Amino acid sequence: MRFHTDRTWNRVGAAGRVVLAGSPLRVFRLTSAGAAHCASIESGYEVASSTLTERLLDAGALHPQPATADATATRHDVTIITPQLGGAVRSDRDIIVDDGSVPPIEGATVRLDRNRGPGAARNAGRALASTSLLAFVDADVTLPDQNWLAHLLPHFDDPQVGLVAPRVLGDPTASLDLGTEPARIRAGSRVSYVPAAALVIRAAAFDDIGGFDERLRFGEDVDLVWRLDQAGWRCRYEPAVSVHHTPRPNWPGRLRQQVGYGSSAAPLAQRHPRLLSPVRLNGWMAAAWTALAIGHPVVAVAMAVANTTTVARNLPGVPTAEVVRLTATSYLSSARQVASTIRRVWWPVALAACVVSRRARWVTVASIAAAPRSTPTDVAYGWGVWGGMVRRRTWAPAVPTISSWPPARRPQPPIAR
Repeated sequence: MRFHTDRTWNRVGAAGRVVLAGSPLRVFRLTSAGAAHCASIESGYEVASSTLTERLLDAGALHPQPATADATATRHDVTIITPQLGGAVRSDRDIIVDDGSVPPIEGATVRLDRNRGPGAARNAGRALASTSLLAFVDADVTLPDQNWLAHLLPHFDDPQVGLVAPRVLGDPTASLDLGTEPARIRAGSRVSYVPAAALVIRAAAFDDIGGFDERLRFGEDVDLVWRLDQAGWRCRYEPAVSVHHTPRPNWPGRLRQQVGYGSSAAPLAQRHPRLLSPVRLNGWMAAAWTALAIGHPVVAVAMAVANTTTVARNLPGVPTAEVVRLTATSYLSSARQVASTIRRVWWPVALAACVVSRRARWVTVASIAAAPRSTPTDVAYGWGVWGGMVRRRTWAPAVPTISSWPPARRPQPPIAR
């Protein structure tokens, strides 16, 4: 098997025996044999599966590069299921589930007696499928060609892989496009979810967790992926394949869609405590950004320096320059997180603060300037979040996760191959 190293991959230290990689970033200390194994991976050689590769895969530090020509599964092992409300039947789908359309969709495989939502429609389609793999593709998604599955199916040669999702292109202001880098899908990581607009899932994995939760009108795809991960199935994002999602034709439609997406935050937070948080910071970062926001830049710099010192103490063997780079990168990433959270979730609080504070106005303007194009949809998403919180009587989707101050490092034995 060949592997891609993640974009975070950095092998440092004496003889390259320390790897910094993954999402969230992790530290791997290697034996000399483990360092040689990593060198082979970096060079693009085929390597055997091992304890080291399994740990690196699990952390999102490595991504498999399976050979498409050697894939066990073929198109005949996949049933393409499309839930649909209105419109015409798509000829490139195997099962069309009419989700209670009025009038009924002519030529649909099966029709539900009433509109029950996409999760229920997909579950109904699964009941009609007999293949080992299921592809759920929404009606407003255009597939690139008949061979779109070629780069997705080889991943299922790994029996632990339960789900593989392609890149979804379309509205650049929406949250469907998750970027150009492959990833392990996991809550709290760089790719924490994938939309059910297009994904392929192992039928056994789907049945193992009971399919989609039909009580969720929105967020049922996020819930599905997180339950798969918690059940031990690997979920992968594979942007080598891209499909096109047709955006809503006008701005009112797009904003209503984002409000719906936001409304899923509260029920998801109740189902998956501590997994859905608008921003994640460690104690040093939270203190530094708070100090800067209230007008104490010297204190903020002191906190950042203290944070860097703590990281250096906990990473013996990592060059000081690398520690400084890692810390600076983390602060820049956290700044983007905070700006996004202000636009998407905290904007009602930010607007209230703007009435009485000039500094709050500067912070809010800076957050909008960081992504002006997506601000309208971000605000609509936040409207849905707050509406869901009021209905569900929970503040969880708006509460940041602040980790404790970094503890002393516990020595870990080096990892062999």
